[in-house]
Amino acid sequence: MSEKKPLILITNDDGITAHGIRTLVDLMKQLGSVVVVAPNSPQSGMGHAITIANPIRLYPSDIFGDVPAYECSGTPADCVKLAKNHILKDRAPDLVVSGINHGSNSSISILYSGTMSAAIEAAIEGIPAIGFSLGDFTHNPDFSHTHEHILTIARNVLERGVDRGTALNVNFPARTAEPLKGIRICRQANAKWQEVFDERRDPHGRRYFWLAGDFVNFDTHAEDTDEYALAQNYTSVVPCKYDLTAYGMLDTLNEWKL
Repeated sequence: MSEKKPLILITNDDGITAHGIRTLVDLMKQLGSVVVVAPNSPQSGMGHAITIANPIRLYPSDIFGDVPAYECSGTPADCVKLAKNHILKDRAPDLVVSGINHGSNSSISILYSGTMSAAIEAAIEGIPAIGFSLGDFTHNPDFSHTHEHILTIARNVLERGVDRGTALNVNFPARTAEPLKGIRICRQANAKWQEVFDERRDPHGRRYFWLAGDFVNFDTHAEDTDEYALAQNYTSVVPCKYDLTAYGMLDTLNEWKL
């Protein structure tokens, strides 16, 4: 009897029509049976939001031809929840992949990223997961330089697995004339967005704000971070967990005798 192909669930946060998810579908078809559940509109920056006060709509889509696909009115995390508990309730996925995001999700951006929140949601359910992102925010970026690394990383996760509760945050530099130098295993850089809220007025004179700002990297001299790897034209891979406990602070707090 022939072995079952791995079942791979694909989602994203740029929406089901984004170029990045189509690239991921084409690549994952080489590794297993693919099912897509993705938002019906862009959900960038949604983080790990879930829908609790409104109904979630789910409609079949033929956008990827013979690949079963569904567009969802909810968030990326909603997509993974619905896929596991409804669409794939009879067989859990062997792998969840999210992306390819249009824009980097390195460093602190993981906390805001819908792409990585979908992967983290899978990790919460005990499913190996990877979030893929490209440091190019244009509508139709060139993903071709990422293909080999995507297949290598996904194939290794399928064959070797990851620690339970862990998702891989994979980021690629935008394509340049030079080929990618390789893959680096990294830690998340210590960085943040220094926000500025631009105050404006609408045609009726009412005040509103537009979020802007700059990315500030406090790890500029460290060579083991994702930001350093990307700056050197490497693909960065950061293993991530959803446990946010500051374990080093537990003993200190216990000394407070609260």
